[in-house]
Amino acid sequence: MTAAEKKHIEKLVKEEEGRLLGFIRKRVDEEEDVRDIAQDVYYQLTVGFNDIRSLTSITSWLFSVARNRITDHYRKKKPDRLSDKVVAPKGGEDGPLMLEDILPSLTRSPEDEFMREVIWETIEACLDRLPEAQREVFVMNEFEDMSFKEISELTGEGINTLLSRKRYAVTYLREQLRELYTEITED
Repeated sequence: MTAAEKKHIEKLVKEEEGRLLGFIRKRVDEEEDVRDIAQDVYYQLTVGFNDIRSLTSITSWLFSVARNRITDHYRKKKPDRLSDKVVAPKGGEDGPLMLEDILPSLTRSPEDEFMREVIWETIEACLDRLPEAQREVFVMNEFEDMSFKEISELTGEGINTLLSRKRYAVTYLREQLRELYTEITED
């Protein structure tokens, strides 16, 4: 690896670190596991850089590797079943809708892993169709793990405006996932 390639990797890691850690944190509870998975993703980037530099989007490659490492993590470690826990919705009924409110709870069987992949592909496609302002708030809050206060300070928008935009995004995603669920169950 040349010095220029090393510098390119370092720049990419710095740019994507917050988003990648937020993405992993949404799916893995233990901070130590989050850091281990992120480090494994970065290791895969450095080891496979010669093979992946021809990809048009290294960022999407990073998130795909992270998703695979999270799956590997749960295969190695038996997760707590959500059905064994009583989960209260975040923020009460009037609070902001969170991504986990949309997603069905799935076990870790191969069929459920496939279903989870289909759901994530649908979410990514739906996010691409959202208005930019709604998508931006949703991604910052859900994937980059930013609070609405932090987003407000960054964008200059009011917190209520941001909450409204996220609510529209979540509502749209919920409708699209409902259509996907109907499509799957009718087959």
